[in-house]
Formats: sequence, C-alpha cells, structure tokens
Amino acid sequence: MSELFDAVDALVASRSPLPPPGERKRLRAAHGLTIDEVAGALKVRRATVSGWEAGKTEPRPPEREAYARLLDKLAELYPAPDSAAVPVQNAAVPAAFAGTPAPAEAYSLSTGPASEAAVMTAAENTQTNPTPAPTAAPRPARTTRPTSSTSRRPGTKKAAPAGTPATAVDPRFENGPLAVVDIEDGKVVAYCVGGLVLDVPAKSLPSLVDWTLKHAKLGQPKLSGPGRPADPLLVLTEAACERYGLPVALTEEERNTGRIPEGHKVIKQLTRAEWKLTKRGFGPWTRIYRPAKGPDRQCVQLCIPSWNALDPRFWGDAAQLPPAELARVLGAYASRVMTPRGSTAVTGLELMTALHPPTYAVRDEETGVLRQADDKTPGSLGKRPVDCAPCEAPDGHPVLNALDLPRFHVRGPAEKLFEEAYDWARPMTDAECTLRYLVGLDVNMAFAAGANGLNVGLGEPTYVKAPAFDPKLPGSWLVDLSHVDLSKVKVGKEWVELDGSLLPSPFTPKGDRPTGPAWYATPTVAYAQELGYDVAPIEAWVRYENGRYLDGWYQRLRDAYLATMADLGVDGDLSPEDFLAAMDGYKERDPELTIVVSAIKATVKGGLGKLRERPRSEGWRPGERWRALERPTWRPDIRAAVISRTRINLHRKMIKHAAFTGQYPIAILSDCVVYAANGPSPMDFLPYREGKPLPGGFKLGINPGLVKHEGTQSVLWGEEVRERFNAPELNLARSIKDGTVTDVDNGE
Repeated sequence: MSELFDAVDALVASRSPLPPPGERKRLRAAHGLTIDEVAGALKVRRATVSGWEAGKTEPRPPEREAYARLLDKLAELYPAPDSAAVPVQNAAVPAAFAGTPAPAEAYSLSTGPASEAAVMTAAENTQTNPTPAPTAAPRPARTTRPTSSTSRRPGTKKAAPAGTPATAVDPRFENGPLAVVDIEDGKVVAYCVGGLVLDVPAKSLPSLVDWTLKHAKLGQPKLSGPGRPADPLLVLTEAACERYGLPVALTEEERNTGRIPEGHKVIKQLTRAEWKLTKRGFGPWTRIYRPAKGPDRQCVQLCIPSWNALDPRFWGDAAQLPPAELARVLGAYASRVMTPRGSTAVTGLELMTALHPPTYAVRDEETGVLRQADDKTPGSLGKRPVDCAPCEAPDGHPVLNALDLPRFHVRGPAEKLFEEAYDWARPMTDAECTLRYLVGLDVNMAFAAGANGLNVGLGEPTYVKAPAFDPKLPGSWLVDLSHVDLSKVKVGKEWVELDGSLLPSPFTPKGDRPTGPAWYATPTVAYAQELGYDVAPIEAWVRYENGRYLDGWYQRLRDAYLATMADLGVDGDLSPEDFLAAMDGYKERDPELTIVVSAIKATVKGGLGKLRERPRSEGWRPGERWRALERPTWRPDIRAAVISRTRINLHRKMIKHAAFTGQYPIAILSDCVVYAANGPSPMDFLPYREGKPLPGGFKLGINPGLVKHEGTQSVLWGEEVRERFNAPELNLARSIKDGTVTDVDNGE
C-alpha cells in the first residue's frame, strides 16, 4: 500500500501548481534572492531558473515540487500588491519541454544564412551597409534596487556565466569585463556579469568614462605575456543614450558614415574634458581615451546596440534582451573569447593580435622607463604592414599597378590566387535516384579546424623561379595540376580506383578540373602530392619567416565553442546516437547561450575574412591604397591558406568515404556535403563499426572538424526542385536544412 501512496504523491508533485512567470520573479526578488541562489538550492543551472521565470520552460519533478514549495512560502511572506489571489498557471508541461522537436528555422536561397566562406568574404566589407537595428522589445521592470556603487546586493555572491571555468579574480577587474548601463526609476545603474548591479553617479558621458576607470573595476586581464589588459566595455541602452544626450538611433546619413557628426554636443563635452576619440569617430563601437602615461592606459569602449552595434546576423536578438540578460550573453562571450572590440569580425582579428602582440615592453637601462621594443615579438606579424605578392592581391590593389595590365582586364587562375570554399553540385545517378533520402552533413567550425596547426607566413614574400616544392613552406605556387586524375589516387599508402566523374576536383571551388597552370596555396599543392602525383612549380612567392600563428587563436575559439555547447547539453564524449539526440533542439534549451554560440562561429568566419578586407566607403579608387592595408593583419595569403586547407580536409574525407563505401557526394556548399541514402539519419550511411567511425572519414561529434546532421530531404524533393528550376546541377546543399528553395541557385 505504501508504494501506491508514494506513486500518488509523485503524481500530485508532477502537477504542483505554480504562479505565472512574472509572479515567480517578483516573489524571488521580494525576498532578495538571486537566480543563482535559487538554482543552487534546487541543484539546477542558472539558465534553468531564468527559463522558468521567463515562461520559456516549466520545471519537472522532482524540482517542480521543491520550486512550488519555495514560491508558496514566499507568497505567504509577500502577498501580491493588490492582495488578490494570483492566478495559478496551467500545470501542463509544454510540448517543447517534453522533448518535442522545435519547428525548423525558416531558410531560403534568397534569405538563408550564407556559407562560411561567403560570410568570410562579406567580412571584408563589414558594416559598409549596416542592417537596420531591430526594434527593441519591452522589458520587465526590475523589482529590487541596487544597494551601492561598490558593493553587491545583500547576501549575494558574484557568479560567472554558466559553464565559465573558475579562475582567480584579478582585483583590478573584480566586477567583470563589461557592464550594461540602463536607467531604472530615474537612476543610472550598471548591470555586470553574475547578477551584480552598480549605482552609477555620473551625470554626463565624460563623468561616466571617468567613473568607469576610477571606480567600476571593469576590464579583463591580458591574454598573453607581452599583451595588455582589455579596456572596460560599457553597453548603453536606449534609455542610457537619452540620459547622456546621445540619439537613440542614427539617421540614414549617420548610418552610412558610421558615426555621429563631429560637432555633436556630446563630442564637445568629451573634448572639453580632454578625452579623445579614435579616427573612426563616435559610432556604434567607440573608444574614448587619453594618451597613456607610463604603462597604464586610460581607455573605455562603448557599445550602442540601438545603433546596430550587435548585428542581428551574428548576435541574433541580443540587442533586444533586457540589461541583465544582455550582460550575461556578452559576459559569457568575453570570458571565453575576449571582450568585444567591435563587430565579431573585428573581434576575431583583435583576438589574433591579443594572443600575438606585435611588440613587447623593455626597460631602458639608463632611465628605468618602460618602452616598446624596436624588434617584433617572436611569432607575431609585427607592427608594420607588408605588401602581398601580386598573385595574392585582390583586384584594385596598388601592387598590380606595376604589372601595367590592360584596362578592364580580368585576371585568370594563372594570374590570380583563387582559394575559396566549395560551391559544387552534380546530377544524381540512376542508382542514387532509387534511394529515398538526401542527407546533409555539416563540418563543425570547419575553418577554425583548417587553421589548427597550419604553418603560415609571418613576413614578406620572396619570389622564386622554378622552385622545388616544399609542403612545409607557406606560399603561393604557380603549378599545373591538370594531370591529377581522381579515378586513381593514393589513399594512405595504397592506390585505389574511384569514379572520378562523381567527385569534385580538390583544386577549384567549383570542382572543375584544372586545364593548365594556376596559382595555389601550399596546402592545395601538397594534397596533389598526397594523392600520388608529382608537382613541378613554375614560379612561387614563398615566406621563409613562418610559424603556426593561428594555433592559439584556434584553441581559444575551440574551447569557447565546446564549453558553450556543453552548457547546452552537447558534450564532446557522446556516442554518435546520443550526439544526434543532444543536437536535436539544443537551441531551445538556453536561447541566450545559443546567441553566444552564433557569435563564436561568426568570430571565426569574420576574423578570417578581415584578413583580406576590401575598401569601405573611403572614396577609394582602383590602384590606390585603402585603410585596411595599413594593418599588419591585412594578410590575404593567410586567409587563402586557411580556406585551402579547409577545402582539402573535406575532400580527403570524401575520398576515404568513397574508397570504403562506394558512395559519392551530390552537392557541397562550403562546409556542408550532401549524400543520397536509404535512411534519413547520418547513421544510415556513415560506416560506423561497433561505434567507431572510418579512420580519416566523417565522424559525428561536436569537436571542430567533426560533423553534425545538417538536414534531410527526400530524393523526390531534390529531383522536383531541379526539374522545377530546370537546373540539373542546382546546389541542394544550400537548402538541405529545411527544403525551402525560393529562387534559381546562382551561386551568390
């Protein structure tokens, strides 16, 4: 009988009545409890309690009964303001929380997310035509008051974002890397990471900058020995902009120039207070500084979301989040990547420099004063830009002036290095048409994986005539690879025969077989040797000063990605079946951390794209220099090498898969590859044996370089789409995610 009673009690507990989400938050705040304290008492994650209070998810047993008990006791202590009974929310568990898959994301050729390489290319022109900022959603008012500008709320402890590794707190930056400044009940407050809220006494923007440097204790320790700490970041809400005399939104002219006019009253205030702006002026991301005196910098960075500082293409709806939630998102990104320094593309580039500072400090033997060394830090790109080789230069670069090319001349592959990601497709064979499904695989952090362990040039290129190819020497090589025949290649140490007509060439983005000499980066030429063929370069531009410049960058971003995905329930040691299950609906588990994942990925793609940034609204004319060329990190050769290696990595997997299974890809777009299969899951065609994948082939998992399920459609869908658009080689990888095709595939 006792077992029956226990079962009844459990059944009752599973439907314990709860007040509506807003009331849950009011009761917690009325008692001075933080989300972290409630999460600790119930032994759940902070994000879980936040989801309960936002109404995004509902608690399940056994936590539901304990949570209901807590709220009941708090309701007795703090009745609703109108003394009326608060209605109880329906106790039914939402379908999404019960494990029902969320609807597929909308996707189309015209509006779908661009490929990684396309985003990398777009990053060359980041913020040229900024997307209008999304309209901010109303946010709930905070129900507790901050206590002081230097202390935490009573009874609370500062908590790091979920999953952040515990580290010793630098007393200079004990309040975290950043704060979101807002107005509450007429007072200025700053939301920091971990739930900390500070009162801000500053009445003007100059005094806000001064307060930040003297009292806020914001910033971040340096990422490398010769580096410097990150400047504090202030994120200004719309209300804060109004309070400090800034426009809530930019005019069309201001959006085009990326700044407010130099005569704006706030800029005059800063000038009178002897604060300076960088050459970029006062825009969505602004640096306000005074010239450094000694080793200490005086610099504060501003981020203004309503000016489109947080581009929704990469930050989702972060700009619409309430201040505390926005502080959590940006704080998690800052702790795992670095404090944002601008767009994700800018931050990706800044991370490279932060990990390999161009110079280092030395102490003058006579005066004892620290100064910057004359020589560069070993392993860095230095502080002086270097010109690229003519074959590596994009059209309009001034190094091409010396070639005296005819006007409107279009350089071909024998004149221009063209290392880009795949955009290839072919018609299905009769045998493939008898199968039922098309299954897409997506390579995780493909371009980050391509950067890992890659030897790249650190200095100027040297021209060499008829060189012997060295696979360890970074450079660009003019070589004829048209003799490489994919129907017979080496896989490992053995020659295998394949159907070369069903495979893309590894040497061109469109998968076409080369017809003569062309320029290639080192990884591409080395792969031709790996396939068993001799190479004889005609000429080359090589870099004898080289190193694995991107290793630390890759490791930082890899760790950030893996830690955030682990917080979302996707660990690195899951079995293939468990991994596929964990990836199903992971974005709904914690939408705020999902934003962080998106931003980390965009940091990879955008940072690499910035290595070949093009002119941006600078009145530029072909043949003239543009601003980005003055950066040591303007290095199109490094970008080309990463893309080359990424494309080769994917081709190597396809070759090994074809040699073992006889299966060939149907379409490839950047890091997504599509196969025909008899079942809808990757497990229906990947050659796993007792849980172990094909060595060197496709392996399911979350680590960079491993693959995840991108999407599945029917073979009939693929044939119907191609017939409808009269395009036998329509790239189905572009729309495999949800099957939405709205226009003929033009490769854009």
